[in-house]
Amino acid sequence: MHKYANFVLVLFLVTTGQEAHTQQSEATLRLLERNEMFEPVIIEVAENVYTAIGYQVTANTMIVGDDGAIIIDPGHQAEAARQVRAEFSRISDLPVKAIIYTHGHADHVNGAVAFYEPESGTEVWARSNYWSEANRTAEAGLVGGVRPSATQGFDLLPEQKISVGIAIPPARPPAGSNQVDGVGAQVQPVRIDPTHMFSEERITLEISGIRLELVAAPGETADQLYAWLPEQRVVFAGDNFYQSWPNVYPLRGTARRSIRDWISSLDSMVQENPLHVVGGHTTPMLGNAAEVLTNYRDAMQWVLDRTIEGAKKYMTPDELVDYAALPPHLAELDYLAGYYGSVWGTVRDIYAQDLGWFDGDPLNLHRESPLRQSERMAALVGGVEALWAKAQNAMMTNDPLGAAQLAQHVMRLRPDSPEPRFLMADALDVIGEQTFNAPARNYTLSSANRIRAEAEDLE
Repeated sequence: MHKYANFVLVLFLVTTGQEAHTQQSEATLRLLERNEMFEPVIIEVAENVYTAIGYQVTANTMIVGDDGAIIIDPGHQAEAARQVRAEFSRISDLPVKAIIYTHGHADHVNGAVAFYEPESGTEVWARSNYWSEANRTAEAGLVGGVRPSATQGFDLLPEQKISVGIAIPPARPPAGSNQVDGVGAQVQPVRIDPTHMFSEERITLEISGIRLELVAAPGETADQLYAWLPEQRVVFAGDNFYQSWPNVYPLRGTARRSIRDWISSLDSMVQENPLHVVGGHTTPMLGNAAEVLTNYRDAMQWVLDRTIEGAKKYMTPDELVDYAALPPHLAELDYLAGYYGSVWGTVRDIYAQDLGWFDGDPLNLHRESPLRQSERMAALVGGVEALWAKAQNAMMTNDPLGAAQLAQHVMRLRPDSPEPRFLMADALDVIGEQTFNAPARNYTLSSANRIRAEAEDLE
């Protein structure tokens, strides 16, 4: 039997002779519920401030002034951004006087072509280190990333796609998307570079009667800024805030992110005493921004402090994940749940950045090759046949993680056999479906697909 679980539903196999049944895990249900946030809508944040949600993977904002408008984060796709502009035009058809990039991620800037009006003298603002993450990635020779498609869910089958946690559900991509079903870039975006950049910590702009302050705020990226609208007390946080635990360590692999800078930038936003906060992706938080950002800052500070405290006690990253878990009053907040980033990923990244790869376990100074470890495991249980039987039994008794760990040993010992690969893929299907964190879920399911394809090639 090759298939123990389908792509989206957990398959609980029973050994009592009863027919196997299916049901969705709590993780799947929570991610499906989160999708409801991304129905296309224009939200009035404050007087003359409007944010579009659900049209693109990012939140896109229009601030209407006396004789023109300011756009903050125009989005990812030109075609989808044009839809947003059409909706904004129902509110105001004034020319776009300025575009603000909160940072240089493509999903925040590639839609600028839909709003940029050179004949109207549109100013495009960013920090002087704009595009810093992409530049650093290029310097490392990792353009395109190592794991971007697998962690973002772009290469999953349609029935496997649920959500990326903070963006449009992958089952509903915008028209003309350049990241659909693993196809990759289909259309080279027209990139509008900044016309104005600043290196100061804070600058004040006066555009169409709107006073707007731009503040350096490194966090998810080194080039991040937040925009502060003092009259209406609105802070536009970019990707330093969205309704999820922050993506301090992206599984896809990018330039390193400083949690200390991120905490400092959040504290700066808190000191503004905002009433409303517009995050980079999810719906704005209205009326309680100071409280929300305070909790966000305090939660990150807690994880940082506990990780360092535990490291000084010779705890390994595996032990620190539990030691640095959020206290109940923060853990219960949905906007700190692990939809996209994760506490466990943050803990491990703090450790890796501050202490390096060695986790303090002396045996990890003398690690054997994976093949040698598998040989030891087989010898321990009485041979590879016994190991294979235990892997199958683990799957049949609803222990998919145990089955995957054992099947991996058999895969190494029998590299030409398809059976352990099929079992590994089936186990990963179940594990992925039960995983709440979207990038971890996506990578697990993508890996299952890849390993199953390898098995089919061996048949």
